[in-house]
Amino acid sequence: MTPPLQAVIFDFDGLICDTETAAYEAWSEIFREHGVVLRRETWMVCVGAAESPFDPVSHLQELTGRFDLDRGRIMADKERRKAEVSHRLDTLPGVCDRLEEAKSLGIPLGLASSSYSDWVLGHLDRLKLRSYFTVIRTRDDVVHAKPAPDLPLSAAAGLGIAATSCLVLEDSLNGLRAAKAAGARCFVVPNPVTIGSDFAQADAILGSMHDLSLATVFAGTGGGRP
Repeated sequence: MTPPLQAVIFDFDGLICDTETAAYEAWSEIFREHGVVLRRETWMVCVGAAESPFDPVSHLQELTGRFDLDRGRIMADKERRKAEVSHRLDTLPGVCDRLEEAKSLGIPLGLASSSYSDWVLGHLDRLKLRSYFTVIRTRDDVVHAKPAPDLPLSAAAGLGIAATSCLVLEDSLNGLRAAKAAGARCFVVPNPVTIGSDFAQADAILGSMHDLSLATVFAGTGGGRP
């Protein structure tokens, strides 16, 4: 028997704020300036994961045939471009509504992100969202980031709730894999970078957070306080 839902765990990048598109566009610009193309389907394998077999600098070197490219300079350039865009971004549609809905229903919230804490907390503070989350877990808090289950398991443990009683909200295939490996239910809200991924494992796929009613979902499982 499936246990009732008791909490919600949010991802950050690409779900609360579309920093995933900012990252992809930063790399795409660099690739174009070198006369080559970074295909979205190639990039998608690393979205939502801190550890990935895909190395964009090595890929750029292979495509250009220039193995003398300065890795440090390229990485710094990417971070600058990504930050310039990301720090102007607002929350994605429906995110604030769902946070307020969870608050009004007394549903505990956690956050589990493969990014490092300075990035996540900086954006949460900029957007004035940190206070919504009882527990925040980032790449700094676990041995293995997504697609390993460590992050959702750690967030659930911090909430004092089994992962099997949590609804995880994700935007990427790596995030979905982490949630399912932890035994949690997972709704996916794809962003422009991750749309088209194989989300067959998801319990639901939503167009935006506007399409989610926590009151309805939690009432249907006998959980929460709708």
